[in-house]
Amino acid sequence: MATAIEFEHVSKQYRLGLVSTKTLSHDIRRFWITNILGKEDPYLKIGEINDRSSKGTSEYVWALRDIDFKVEQGDVVGIIGKNGAGKSTLLKLLSRVTGPTTGTIRAHGRIGSLLEVGTGFHGEMTGRENIFMNGAILGMTRSEIQSKLDEIIDFSGCERYIDTPVKRYSSGMTVRLGFAVAAFLEPEILVVDEVLAVGDAEFQKKAIGKMKDVSQGQGRTVLFVSHNMTSVKSLCKTGILLENGMMKEMGHVDQIVSHYLRGSSEIDNYKYWDIPQYKNGGFELLKIGIRPKGGNYTDIMSVTDELELVTQYRLTEPKERFWLTFHMKNEQGEKIFSFGASENDVKQSKKAGEYEQIVRIPADFLNWGNYAIDFHAIEQTTSISCLVYETDMISFTMAGKGTEIGGWMGKEPGDVTPHFRCEEIKL
Repeated sequence: MATAIEFEHVSKQYRLGLVSTKTLSHDIRRFWITNILGKEDPYLKIGEINDRSSKGTSEYVWALRDIDFKVEQGDVVGIIGKNGAGKSTLLKLLSRVTGPTTGTIRAHGRIGSLLEVGTGFHGEMTGRENIFMNGAILGMTRSEIQSKLDEIIDFSGCERYIDTPVKRYSSGMTVRLGFAVAAFLEPEILVVDEVLAVGDAEFQKKAIGKMKDVSQGQGRTVLFVSHNMTSVKSLCKTGILLENGMMKEMGHVDQIVSHYLRGSSEIDNYKYWDIPQYKNGGFELLKIGIRPKGGNYTDIMSVTDELELVTQYRLTEPKERFWLTFHMKNEQGEKIFSFGASENDVKQSKKAGEYEQIVRIPADFLNWGNYAIDFHAIEQTTSISCLVYETDMISFTMAGKGTEIGGWMGKEPGDVTPHFRCEEIKL
């Protein structure tokens, strides 16, 4: 398949707080060395990585550093990472809003960009006029734009205001019209930043469906930046993870999203934990881990395995009412259910000493995928208080079923797959 986008060792450097380099002599020296003598920019050597959480010592920062990848025609690529990782800078380089400091970018075909609210729109012009202006910028003739006009207006849902100046539109209306223009004027490459978050739920659903149609039905290439991992996974086949301006990883979107949500670490490293550092109010957590029933914490866990969540703790003082509660979360960080002690366990007082609690999760209950567990140690005296609360105390992966099962069609939807009793009689 043909290559649609190619980044070859692309970097982008900025000087913090300044448009130029402060002094005329500084700018002349840089111009002389790079343009006349044809040598490397001397100020590139003193740039620091783009870590927004630290102050640093240099005035120069690499917004992107040595980005190298290819995107095939028709692929849908999700670009994810924390705020400040370089996602928007990468899209601006591709859209030619700014140029790279070093490296080469090749894009084959027209690029339609939606990088921020109101991109490419003139506030004094009406919505209709802006559609024609954006089409002309993309290289389309007036007749081509006219043939798509009704579809664009209908999709945007702004028909009533289409002859009103765009400056009077809300941010949501502007995004609706901007996305409709970018999608329906048929660019070979569609670049979409986080702007869809401004739209309402109905429009986000329409936009995701349109991007799927653009990529799958029309074979166009889509680059999609979002912090909504559900949208990224539903739309994209490939993922790129950026961290501090550098490309951490590129691969299948499920793997990339999992590594991003787990802090780019292997998820199995968190299945077992035995460092007694969590203690408060007479409670000390000694060990927690999850394993197949009767197995080891290092064993692979399948959806067909019964699981054991083992917790060991110490009470240094007696407790009248004390219990442990756990929140199970999927890889999007959404809490899917909670579990813990029964009502009888809560009512029983506990003496000082060490305890082990085992919670058994039945087989064929959790779907395959990645999960995390939040931990709560709770005491009730005159009121209820949480002695220890820790998010993502352990994280683990559930492997899928073997394909030898007859008639099995793949992963079932959802995070849990409970087996209900079903009775059927012939009438």
